[in-house]
Amino acid sequence: MAVFSAILLTAAPPGLASEAGGAFVKIDGRESLLKSIELFLNRDQIKHIFLVLMPDVAEEAKRKHGAHLSFSGVKVISAGPRWVDQIFAAAEALPPDTTHAIIHDAARPVVPYTDIDALIESAEGAPAIALSTPVRSRLVELDEGEQPVACHSPTQYVHLLTPQVYSIAKLKEMTANRREAHASELKLIKGSPLNIRLGGTGDATLAKAMLNLLPKPKIKPANPFEEAQW
Repeated sequence: MAVFSAILLTAAPPGLASEAGGAFVKIDGRESLLKSIELFLNRDQIKHIFLVLMPDVAEEAKRKHGAHLSFSGVKVISAGPRWVDQIFAAAEALPPDTTHAIIHDAARPVVPYTDIDALIESAEGAPAIALSTPVRSRLVELDEGEQPVACHSPTQYVHLLTPQVYSIAKLKEMTANRREAHASELKLIKGSPLNIRLGGTGDATLAKAMLNLLPKPKIKPANPFEEAQW
């Protein structure tokens, strides 16, 4: 049986400024990283959850959220500053029963439960799986001086999202070679366009609206009366 460990990263993904702090944007008074953690709670297949924090904020975050994280069974790791640094640090801390690792950007709190279900169900069919969404408009390529040099059709590209799922063998190989997975190694699954990345406080209102649009998972009834209503 597959055993999943979820790894939530707070560093900026490749291509974004290293100071990007979307994981700490507050939505209704709670940081995005806490809402992102909730995506992986109460799932039978996910046995372990790790939150990777930048070293300069790790102690403050532990003081602020330590009780909540401990109650939820979340283990905290300090690593950075790069995205890959956090992945490699978490990979070395995974329990031996882990067969697959779910990598997620903690600045993406709006993920339908059905997208995560699809990733888990497909995990044994490929060593690396990622969510993606279509690009809706033409892309303009810029040179180093930010001058346009070419246009590209949107049909040639997709947005690469998280969560992403890696077999433990693939993750160990990536860690040993200190590299991320190549695009050609990924199996892509179509994800929801609601899955936006928070880049700053200005995105909090949009994220709140997006969260209200998410379908609600069915909860197993606690008693026969609830089961009849369900």
